[in-house]
Amino acid sequence: MAKFGKIIHEKDENFLIRKFIRLFISKIRNSRKRRFSLVLTGGESPIKLYKSLAKNKKISWQKIDFFISDERYVKEDSKHSNIKMCKKYLLNKIKITNKQIFKIPTNQKIIKNNVLNYEKKIKNYFFNKKVNFDLTLLGLGNDGHIASLFENNVKKKTNKNVIFVKRKDFFRISLSLKCLNNSKSIFLWAPGRKKLNIINKILLDKNFKYPVSFLRKKNNFLFYCN
Repeated sequence: MAKFGKIIHEKDENFLIRKFIRLFISKIRNSRKRRFSLVLTGGESPIKLYKSLAKNKKISWQKIDFFISDERYVKEDSKHSNIKMCKKYLLNKIKITNKQIFKIPTNQKIIKNNVLNYEKKIKNYFFNKKVNFDLTLLGLGNDGHIASLFENNVKKKTNKNVIFVKRKDFFRISLSLKCLNNSKSIFLWAPGRKKLNIINKILLDKNFKYPVSFLRKKNNFLFYCN
């Protein structure tokens, strides 16, 4: 079943955001590295969180490098683009440089070339050593998916950090389960009553029915409210 190092539950999303930010800041301050790598998630769930993060004056944005957990294979100006959402509510609101943003490329006709491109970016960032992001923020789909890892592809083993995902709605590029689980910390962000149904299911999931159940327990935090 889905297991978490810590479950953080509040009745109100504003209180949940405050706890998230306090823990987030502590992770940055306790990091001994010169740079801090943060993986952002797309979707609607983190919008209010991103707005609050953008207003916070205690966060050392200048030392943070930003990655994306997954991306639909659309142009950056598309309403379906995750990087567009992240820029709108967070990245364009804080004092950082373009060099700090490692977005998933979606500009080539052959999608696998962009998969290799993002893989190379990540490996170069970690100097071809073990890829372990300092903090990975993930959303939770109503079907229990994380990033672009769904029931039909989460069990596929790979040594890659980046994978190509074929779906009926969009082709996608996503960080692999291996890559996500190598993160030093994982924050699963699932606010709102709409998420309560899937949260109750995954907490009782003994058969690994849902992709989120495959996340490793260590330093894995669940944030949710009702």
